[in-house]
Amino acid sequence: MPFSQISTTDFAIKKATAANSLQLIDVREPAEIEIAALSDFTVLSLSEYANWSSTIKERFDPQQETYVLCHHGVRSAQMCGWLVEQGFTNVYNILGGIDAYAVMVDTSVSRY
Repeated sequence: MPFSQISTTDFAIKKATAANSLQLIDVREPAEIEIAALSDFTVLSLSEYANWSSTIKERFDPQQETYVLCHHGVRSAQMCGWLVEQGFTNVYNILGGIDAYAVMVDTSVSRY
């Protein structure tokens, strides 16, 4: 696998200790973001791929730690694979997505 996986609990620790140096991408849809969202994530909905894909290297540093989130971890894994294809070298899929985060880290985050 060309990218790494990180548990929601390990991600929460990482975010708390190194938040300013992390690139955070949420690939969920706007309706999902309205239900539940984590601060500091840039929303790049996969359905809007045509609108943001050509500027990915301008918006994000391919060498910097990049963490990708979705609902359960499937779409974020797809995004991680695509980022690696674009030359990103330090990519992490957040296992279980925001649903696992709501269960394991912060129960105030809405589940859907």
